[in-house]
Amino acid sequence: MSTLIEPSSSKASGGFLPDRAYLTELARPWKLLSFAIGMGWLLFGALNYGISDWDIGISLLMGGLTYLSAPWSVGTILAAVRYRSRGWFLGIAMALFVAWIVVDGVYVLYHTIMGNQMFRIENFFASSALYFLAGSIWLYHGSLREFLVNVRRVFRSAV
Repeated sequence: MSTLIEPSSSKASGGFLPDRAYLTELARPWKLLSFAIGMGWLLFGALNYGISDWDIGISLLMGGLTYLSAPWSVGTILAAVRYRSRGWFLGIAMALFVAWIVVDGVYVLYHTIMGNQMFRIENFFASSALYFLAGSIWLYHGSLREFLVNVRRVFRSAV
């Protein structure tokens, strides 16, 4: 059965770093499809909205790094808060640091190198929300069918 968080797999790896099971989860077709749709939207925006700090390069960098790291960040934070095992504070700090690198560090570095005008605060708020939302969706361990069944269960029990 699939779960939202599988803390046993992160404990089995013996550390904070993503393991082979994490990479296998990222290769699920529904996750790759949702990533491709999101990346398509980012690239469309980069080509059509004319915003000085939104171009193809930053879309590829931030979008790709979000796909690779956001589920890990969200899972690490949730497991740390839920289980409060030894080093839980370090886990949260590390996950937030990785999120900051993807959301703001890469943004500033890229645009400084490219000489683009930056809207740093606006980007930080929008990108942070998207980072943690995407991480929450991609954190799910299971097939698309299992995901939809669990979502239906959640909404039925809420009504």
